[in-house]
Amino acid sequence: MEKLLEVKGLKKTFYKKKIPFAAVDNVSFDLNKGECLGLVGESGCGKSTTAKIITHLTVPDSGSVLLEGAETLHVKGRQERELYRKVQMVFQTPQDSFDPRCSLGDGIMESMRNQGMQKRRAEERMYELLCMVELQREFASRYPHEVSGGQCQRAAIARALAPDPQLIICDEATSALDVTVQAQIVELLRKLQKERELSLLLISHDLALVQKLCDRVLVMYQGKIVEQGIPDEVIRHPKEEYTKMLVDSVF
Repeated sequence: MEKLLEVKGLKKTFYKKKIPFAAVDNVSFDLNKGECLGLVGESGCGKSTTAKIITHLTVPDSGSVLLEGAETLHVKGRQERELYRKVQMVFQTPQDSFDPRCSLGDGIMESMRNQGMQKRRAEERMYELLCMVELQREFASRYPHEVSGGQCQRAAIARALAPDPQLIICDEATSALDVTVQAQIVELLRKLQKERELSLLLISHDLALVQKLCDRVLVMYQGKIVEQGIPDEVIRHPKEEYTKMLVDSVF
């Protein structure tokens, strides 16, 4: 399969009370076009820091990130805007990711308007995206605090789809939702991935969720990738002690 994303030797050290700790410690992996890749591990293991490095929200100490073979860590200006068009992120708490002063419709249209799309066309596209994530047109005029967590997360997914990205990174995108709504969001992501030939990087602490959705899984522990493979194989035949503990805690 053709590689979309290549992460090579990422390192990021933070300091707590002047004591260094490696949040990301020599992390390397590939993600293929059209693939759903899971990155699992307990809170604080470095999953979100890795995602933030890929999306330019955190600067690494060293390493490389390539998108379609081109280095992205040091791009600026127009090239950085193009990166944000190609790579989008869906966060854990959708209400916090929207401007509370703006309607969901305005939030979805923001990236399109920033790219110079005319208002009328942006509105048409916004309604198309709401339909795509199974929300009625009336949600365009609602504000983040006026909708449920699941509805807001659907709107966040619509916003991520707006620039027609190649890769969507879901950082614990279902963990703040109840079980029934989690299942609905997972089914929506699965459907959108197939229909739009999207690549997904699914960051989660939930192995069962990753098993349902992902083609491959990476297990992260204390800043390192300690195990990887097909989800069923990793779950049934874990090799590392940490992975065994993770499997036992879920199943």
